[in-house]
Amino acid sequence: MTFVVIALPFSTKPQKGYLMKIGNFSKGAKVAAVAVAMAVSGTFAHAADTSLTGSGASFPFPLYSAWFKDFGQKTGIEVNYQAKGSGGGIEDFTNRVVDFAASDAAMNDEEIAKINGGVVLLPMTAGEVVLAYNLDGVSELKLPRDVYPKIFLGEITKWNDEAIAAANEGVDLPDENITVVVRSDSSGTNFNFTNHLAAISEEFNSTVGGGKTVPWPKASNFVAAPGNQGITATVKQTPGAIGYIEYGYAQQTNTPYAMLENQAGNFVKAGPEAGSAALASAELDANNVAFITDPKGEQAYPIATFTWMLFYKDGQDADTVAALKEMVNYGLTTGQTMADKLGYIPLPENIIEINKKALEEIGG
Repeated sequence: MTFVVIALPFSTKPQKGYLMKIGNFSKGAKVAAVAVAMAVSGTFAHAADTSLTGSGASFPFPLYSAWFKDFGQKTGIEVNYQAKGSGGGIEDFTNRVVDFAASDAAMNDEEIAKINGGVVLLPMTAGEVVLAYNLDGVSELKLPRDVYPKIFLGEITKWNDEAIAAANEGVDLPDENITVVVRSDSSGTNFNFTNHLAAISEEFNSTVGGGKTVPWPKASNFVAAPGNQGITATVKQTPGAIGYIEYGYAQQTNTPYAMLENQAGNFVKAGPEAGSAALASAELDANNVAFITDPKGEQAYPIATFTWMLFYKDGQDADTVAALKEMVNYGLTTGQTMADKLGYIPLPENIIEINKKALEEIGG
């Protein structure tokens, strides 16, 4: 019984897509694995010879890769997932070239309307977007909420700018140009980050706005990279750089990230408690979607989001539907126990229960 992961998420060279192949079983090994899973867990592991393909968000890739590897070991169901960005995942899903997709921006009404038979959107985990930076000798950095939007507008271009220095008394900030690293692909992380900036800065809202892709300033200090992986690698390789990535990427690559000022006026560092505080007031709509662009709460981290898996309501064979439901059940149970240590926020119990009910809609 062997397992292969193709393309690690933290390559030192930015890549356009990251293909993960999990659970490379022989047919006999798959059957044996399913029997063991049934005996140990008491659940029915469906369609041992079924393989699943998915694509989309890079934001949850470290967690999903761990899920799919363990899921493959326990069930024999092979999952292939390409972390190509939320926009790419939605495109593949719309074209029906995958069994499921993933998006940090869920799907809007126009996108949902393109899917014959309907869509099931399930928030499977949650995370925080952090501002990763590369400043030699600066282990802690505070960025006020009226400052970091100006960095991403190209208005603050030096690390020792007085607006940054005022919030970092005693920190030796270098007289160094700021290199701003943004996403080059259609991205759910981009969607959540830019919608947060638009919520707290009227200037950002009117000039750049929020979306999976946005018109970033055409400034010489802006560079673009694909995926959370690409931004992480570019920031780490570029002195003076700053970029936005999922908290788990920063944790796993030991990349420093800033404390951000929240709506209550407190500087908060990303982490499980701060992320949970940000999501505490979230209420899902009829499509199981909720965005929190500027969360309230004394200790709420200011940029937190759910991330969704996308499923078809019909049009798939029984084995595929059974395997997808098995995968989702795994993610809502065993998978949640992995979230914290990989830099994600476990789902609240009420969200898990909503997902379990919505799960029945997959496959009709």
